Amino acid sequence: MSVFPATAAAKSADRRAAPGSGARPRPAHQRAAYWFIAPLGLGFAVFYFWPLLQTFYFSFTEFGAFGGHTFIGTDNYARVLKDVTVWQALGNTLIYSLIGLTALPVAIVVAALLNRRGLRGVSVYRALYFVPFVTLPVAVGLVWNWLYNGDFGLLNELLGHLGIDRHYWVSDPSTAVYAIGTVMVWSSTGYYLVIFMAGIKGIPRDYYEAAELDGAGVLRRFVTITLPLLSPTLFFASVICMINSLQTFDLIYIMMAERNPAIGDTQSVVGLFYKWAFMENAQGAAAALAFLLMLIIAALTFLQFRLQRRWVHYA
Repeated sequence: MSVFPATAAAKSADRRAAPGSGARPRPAHQRAAYWFIAPLGLGFAVFYFWPLLQTFYFSFTEFGAFGGHTFIGTDNYARVLKDVTVWQALGNTLIYSLIGLTALPVAIVVAALLNRRGLRGVSVYRALYFVPFVTLPVAVGLVWNWLYNGDFGLLNELLGHLGIDRHYWVSDPSTAVYAIGTVMVWSSTGYYLVIFMAGIKGIPRDYYEAAELDGAGVLRRFVTITLPLLSPTLFFASVICMINSLQTFDLIYIMMAERNPAIGDTQSVVGLFYKWAFMENAQGAAAALAFLLMLIIAALTFLQFRLQRRWVHYA
C-alpha cells in the first residue's frame, strides 16, 4: 500500500496520458486551443495573407488613370526585369544590407564590454545605445542631414580643423550610399546590443571561470566561449537585420531630397516601389516589384537557415 495514495494515483494517470501511449486530447481541449490561436490567426490572415494574395493578383494587372484595372498577364514582370533602374535599386539595396550587417559585430563587442564584472552604469549605457533605435526616422534623418551638410555641417567642420577639404556626403554619388548606410548602423546597433546582452547573460559563468583558471585571456574567452555559445542569438539577429535592411525606405526618403543628384544612386527597391505606386500611377508594376522583393527576402532567409547548420552551436 502506498504511503501517498494520491501521488501514486496521479503518477499512474500521467503514465496513461503520456505521449505515445495512445491517449489523445479531448475535443473540448482542442476547441479551447483553437479559440486561443484564433485572434492571431485572424490577424495574420487579414493583415498578411490576404494582402499577399492581392499583391500577387494586382501584379498581373494594369491600373487606369481614373481607377479600375485590367488583366495584362506577365507584362509587369517583363518590365521589372528589363528596367535598368530596378537592377540599380537592387544593387543599392544589397549594399545597404551588407553595411547594415556590420551593426552585428559592433553590437557584440559592445555587449561583451558592458557585461564585464563590476562595471557600473550598465543600464545607462544600454539606454543611451538604444535611444537611436526608438527615435523616429524623420528626426534621425534630419539630424544627420545637418551633420552631413557640405556647407555648415558639423562633420565637415571637424574635418576642416584636421586640414581635410569639405565634402558633400549625401550629394556625391560615390559616398551617398555609404553615408546613409552609416546612419542605418548607428540607429540599429542599440537594438542588437540589447539582444546580445541578453544572450551573453544566458551563458553560464562557470565556463568563464574555468577558462580563466586555465590561463585563458579576455580575447581567448571571447573567441572560444562567447562567440560559439552566442551563435544562436547571432543567427536570429542576422536574419532580422537582413530582412530590415532589404526593406529600408524611410531613412533614405528623408535624407535624399527630390532634386538631389545622387538620388538614383541611393534609391532602394522599396523606394522605387513607392515611386511607381504613388507617383507614377504604375500600381501593377509596383506590385510585381514588391512580390519579387518578397521572393528575394524569402530566398535569402532560406539560405541563411541552410547555412546556419554549419556555424550555429546549440547547447
